[in-house]
Amino acid sequence: MSGLEDRLRALEDRASILDLIASYGPYADSGNGDAIGALWAEGGTYSFGTTTLEHPDIAGLVELQSHRELMAAGCAHVLSAPRLTIDGDTAVAVNHSIVLACHGEAWAAVRVSANRWNFVRTDAGWRVADRVNSLLAGGESARELLML
Repeated sequence: MSGLEDRLRALEDRASILDLIASYGPYADSGNGDAIGALWAEGGTYSFGTTTLEHPDIAGLVELQSHRELMAAGCAHVLSAPRLTIDGDTAVAVNHSIVLACHGEAWAAVRVSANRWNFVRTDAGWRVADRVNSLLAGGESARELLML
């Protein structure tokens, strides 16, 4: 590839990955489990707290009782712009996520987390290889996720 083609591919890769991350919140808030599952590569995982979901189970995330309760009350999954590093056919991004919940007329942050996303280029485009989400509740492990 020429220098210009390389630069264009790098920009397209970056845009594709940023779009994947930006899609997660609206898909979660609309209860679109199939769309969430489609963000992940075969064999991918999503870990949060003490739970790790394998690719076939990630689409069911929106069916968890805790998620259904959030949706019933009103919620918003808000993700910050990530710090992203791309290396060939793999990439790593780190960012923050906040889950806001409606309590009557007030909204409150009920979950503030650090995220580390690992991506892989597939025949279908970029997909999440794994995501680790850890509450920013003072623990070192959550802060370490943000180091890139």
